Amino acid sequence: MVDSISSKPVPGRDRQVVPVARAAPPAKATGREGVVAEQLELSAMAFGFADQPPVDVERVSRIRNAIRNGTFPIYPTTIADRLIALKLEWNPHDAD
Repeated sequence: MVDSISSKPVPGRDRQVVPVARAAPPAKATGREGVVAEQLELSAMAFGFADQPPVDVERVSRIRNAIRNGTFPIYPTTIADRLIALKLEWNPHDAD
């Protein structure tokens, strides 16, 4: 005989049946034409993303100029805190 994990009985209200919404019917396979059209659409999106740089070029140039001029602010405690957070995989925004 198998002993139960808990000797405490489970009340009947914990076993209520909850209604479940019907799932949408699966989409019909469109065949090779649908796959090719989807691939072409994704390729067009990829080329659109390639036209734009992934960084803010103006901000990068401002930072470069500040470093060159010696006016870029460097805070050792902030750098140390962020290096430790990176090492520990800690995100200060998740702490809230």
